[in-house]
Amino acid sequence: MSAAVTGGAPGTAGRRLEGASAAASEGTFEALRAQLQDAADTFADGPDALEGILLGIVDDVDRAVREPLEVFPVCHHSPASAIAMARRLREKQPKVVYLELCEDMAPLLTELRNCKLPVAVQAFATEIDGFPADWSPLSVVAPLTEASAEYQAIAYALDTPGVELVLVDRSSDHVFQWDERHARDGGDPEAPPADQDAALHGDAVGVEIGDLRPRFAELEEHLLRHGRVRHWSEWWHQYVELPLGDSDRDTYRQVMLLIGSLFRRLAPGDPRRVRIDEDRERYMWTRMRQHLAATGTDPEDCLYVCGAFHAASRVAEFGVHGSDTFEIAPRTATRWQHGLIPSSHAAIEAQFGLAAGSVSIAATVFTKNVKRTRVQPYRLTGQAGTKKTGTTKATAAAAPAVEPPPADKLTGFLQRPPALDRLDEAELLGWSVEIVRAARRNGYLASTADAIAVFETSILLAGMRDRAKPTPYDFQDAAVTCIEKDTVPGRRDVRRLVEIMMGGDRVGRVGYDALPPLARDVHDRLAPLGLKLEQRGVKRALLDIAGRPELERCSDVLWMLRQLMPTGAARPIMGERTLGERSIQESWDLALGTHQRALIELGYEGVSIEQVLEQRLRRTAYDTKATAATVLATVEDATRYLRSRRLADELGNRALDVLSAERTVDGAPEVLRRVRRLLAHYRTSEPTLPPWIESFATTGYAHYCTLLPTAFTDEDAGARHVAAMLGFLFSMEGLALSLGCDRTQLELAVAQSHPRDPSKTALLWAARSHLGGMTRAELRERCDELLGNPLTVPAYPRYLSGFVHALEPVPALADFVVEAVSNAFGRLPDPVLLPWLPTLITSLRADGAELAPLLIREAGRVFPGRLAALDAWVPPWRQQVQPAAGPTAGAAAKGAGDAGGAGAALLAAHPATCDAVADLLGWDGTWRTAADGAAATVPGRGALLLDRHPATAEALEALLTG
Repeated sequence: MSAAVTGGAPGTAGRRLEGASAAASEGTFEALRAQLQDAADTFADGPDALEGILLGIVDDVDRAVREPLEVFPVCHHSPASAIAMARRLREKQPKVVYLELCEDMAPLLTELRNCKLPVAVQAFATEIDGFPADWSPLSVVAPLTEASAEYQAIAYALDTPGVELVLVDRSSDHVFQWDERHARDGGDPEAPPADQDAALHGDAVGVEIGDLRPRFAELEEHLLRHGRVRHWSEWWHQYVELPLGDSDRDTYRQVMLLIGSLFRRLAPGDPRRVRIDEDRERYMWTRMRQHLAATGTDPEDCLYVCGAFHAASRVAEFGVHGSDTFEIAPRTATRWQHGLIPSSHAAIEAQFGLAAGSVSIAATVFTKNVKRTRVQPYRLTGQAGTKKTGTTKATAAAAPAVEPPPADKLTGFLQRPPALDRLDEAELLGWSVEIVRAARRNGYLASTADAIAVFETSILLAGMRDRAKPTPYDFQDAAVTCIEKDTVPGRRDVRRLVEIMMGGDRVGRVGYDALPPLARDVHDRLAPLGLKLEQRGVKRALLDIAGRPELERCSDVLWMLRQLMPTGAARPIMGERTLGERSIQESWDLALGTHQRALIELGYEGVSIEQVLEQRLRRTAYDTKATAATVLATVEDATRYLRSRRLADELGNRALDVLSAERTVDGAPEVLRRVRRLLAHYRTSEPTLPPWIESFATTGYAHYCTLLPTAFTDEDAGARHVAAMLGFLFSMEGLALSLGCDRTQLELAVAQSHPRDPSKTALLWAARSHLGGMTRAELRERCDELLGNPLTVPAYPRYLSGFVHALEPVPALADFVVEAVSNAFGRLPDPVLLPWLPTLITSLRADGAELAPLLIREAGRVFPGRLAALDAWVPPWRQQVQPAAGPTAGAAAKGAGDAGGAGAALLAAHPATCDAVADLLGWDGTWRTAADGAAATVPGRGALLLDRHPATAEALEALLTG
């Protein structure tokens, strides 16, 4: 690092003192080099490898320290880095701050003052161009906490006049460009964290600012074992945070550069990861040189804030005088949206692989360091959720005093024994008492003795780990050992209670002014509810729409949010939104503050929730994998939530096209259910049917008629699918025939069907009975034949399953299905019947849940209502029709009679039915009595109607006597 001067033209100070500073720094680390070379010769088998690593580390530190543009290495969410950053900014007062952060996120940083930390800067893209479609949506986040060095730099630059903040890291687009170029990994195989706050970042890619962790697994294991710690966060806290917490600037810089170089030189040589790291460094130094050349800024007046891993870079582009051979590729045509989303300590820990509670402990350590060092950190003016430490006047950046060349601080730091931090008994005792109190509140049987045990065990564990003062991690282990027994009585264990006591999982919040237009519009439209929806937690909303009609608009918003956001964001307790119906009262559980990230990401897709919902419906309908059923579902949603006839007609025409292109019947049940519901809605709410649904009926009629013979023989098509096809054909038959379809097509399709499966055979019989090709008597006869043949008895339950599914297309067969099931229970042997019963129940529950009520209702009508009447009860299908007394011939119509035929007895006993048929056919005649029996056989005076139309009377007789 070269010295700074107070005057001269831009750039002259660096050039004037560059030579002198370099000469002064040449011997800075000579003593350290000699010591390390002697150590390599003494302890290594061969001096080349170890000597190269040790001396290379010193060279990396020396190179970064001598760079005219001051390189300030940091670690992500490190209290020591934050304190050192704040101290250095107040000493140097740089005019330009270069920050390792995605350059396209710069416009968002001014909105941080409207947020409560921690929050994350996010780049989000759903409409991607240039990346694989299965990567969508793309998301990049960079979380910020108050105890982070990058936030200190941002707050200084934004609140100090005359200071420019320049983000120099690769753009969000390049993050995924480089992943594509070097084959993305499959992701973390472990399951996502169960904690809701730990998932605030979702599956976004994290920008690792100042990531410092060994990439050599054996090295990390070695450090943890000899450091007597459990995880990396504890090692870093013990051996880096505490020693550097109040160190001077040169010591901090050189130690951080040393650690970054060590981890870099011991990294396992993954070509892909090394290439990305080096490209990032080339990218940042290229951007900084471009900015210096464009503005003429003196490098002495700048500060480069980056991770210690990148500060110890060895690329040719390093430094203001580095090579300019790196070419930055253009961005793709992907449209990126930017915003701020809430973050939390748990989310940061989960995304960056830190130990649970480490970020909360870091926040507590930062607060202690501020009090101990008396360094005043920077906070954005008007920042929500920060403590006011007094007013700080924003002054223009002044030129600092000339600084001496850096001295060798590494030798003394590495040779110095660890400082023994005295035991703070009052602090440890307070922790012990507080954890016992928290444990009792959460159901543990803890007492004062447990507090004493925790106190003593903490000191014991610290001593076993060569520490004079117990760390929060030692105290946590002691609390778990002394308080937590066999079971956890509540939902929080002792380890979690210690994390809460040390600071807890702080969750940030994005302020109203920093929200995207869609999120602000949602809050404005829900304002009549009178709830503080920006706060976390569940809020109960009661909507009396009948008494306050203006709340209907709030109801519309809530139903759309339920469709667009996660389940817990807007959950209806009372009320429903169906086709053609509106609730007069509703009750909702709302957690928009908890799911603020999801609401913000909706704002990246449009300016209103109506626009976002319409886009999503279109995206679903026009997807290459869309089926007719899924497109019909979008038609329903467009009608229910948007009440848009235009969009519904467009999506309906799309459903018509998709149905015509389908070659399977997998979606037939869902198509039948949805088209019936839509047809009923349009018939009750519209004066005429929409043209698309009429075309859907005719096209579907011809489509399913074509596929019906194949579906009957296809093994992949089940009885439920064939039943749904028949249901569509029979229920849409009237509409389709009125629009020009031919019934002969259906009759030919049924005649061409030759199923081999018993359940589908029963379905075919039901279809033929509906079309008049088979009578009830023939159906009964075939069932009796199946029960009477020992070879077909085992397959009879499958025939019954087919008859049950036949209730979908032919609900009039309900009485016959009850009869068939009753005969099965009465005649099937137990070895066949008992194994079949569970299958019948499970199949009805899975595939025929909507058919079971119809079957149960019909059985309730047929069977006696009391148990006492069951013994004398005779099933209707076993009762014989007795001849009725009275007139000898009974008429088939007025003026028509039968010459003593036994079949007319029923007509004579019930003349009202015959009168109705005669009126329907337009026949005007009189009934004949017994006195007219002699003339009943005279043609032309008696049964003229029966003689002319015998088939009608025969069919009527078969129907009434069957």
